[in-house]
Amino acid sequence: LAGTVPEEERCTVERADPSLTYSLFLQRFAFSRPVVLRGATDNSAFRSLCTREKLLAAFGARPVRLSTANTYSYRKVDVPFQEYVEQLLKPQDPARLGSDTLYFFGDNNFTEWGHLFQQYVAPPFRIPGTSPAYSFGIAGSGSGVPFHWHGPGYSEVIFGRKRWFLYPPDQTPHFHPNETTLAWLHHTYPTLPPAQRPLECTLRPGEVLYFPDRWWHATLNLDTSVFISTFLG
Repeated sequence: LAGTVPEEERCTVERADPSLTYSLFLQRFAFSRPVVLRGATDNSAFRSLCTREKLLAAFGARPVRLSTANTYSYRKVDVPFQEYVEQLLKPQDPARLGSDTLYFFGDNNFTEWGHLFQQYVAPPFRIPGTSPAYSFGIAGSGSGVPFHWHGPGYSEVIFGRKRWFLYPPDQTPHFHPNETTLAWLHHTYPTLPPAQRPLECTLRPGEVLYFPDRWWHATLNLDTSVFISTFLG
């Protein structure tokens, strides 16, 4: 199943082109709804540093901290980055619970990864009173994190495709906190009436999703993916 995860039939998140101004972003999206930004930044240089070969050469022997891919993550596991890439970076097992699935996202050691993040061109729009913090990740097809919420932020796909599901703060989705997004997509999503389905969209390299404060969201990597989020705290 993980190798044949489909894109949504129709992206229901509004897309904005590079003509979007900061004032319009604040007025239309910053505090009210998500938006996909296209052409907002050029991260081709950062992308060239994120190939499998270059990341293994730079970080292969260094430890990375993995989290369980469930809504309430408690378990952390430290492994060498090379071990994660060569042994754990696999398609999601549809039968495996999120609490038993290890996921590399965030928990980055900024002393070790800082020089890579310095090459990243962050999305141009800031929320007043916030400052950015990066979370970098790599994950296999069919993997992702189930529904959760936090402060506002951005997510950009560097390699691969990532499908997003979003609900506003006043519409709590129906999900099991230890069920993977892949299992939710196959078991729960088909039972939802159209009015109860989330906003959804698949991001491709170079596209950036903005999500406002406290919006519920879940992710599903359709391919082996490299991605980075900018959290505004």
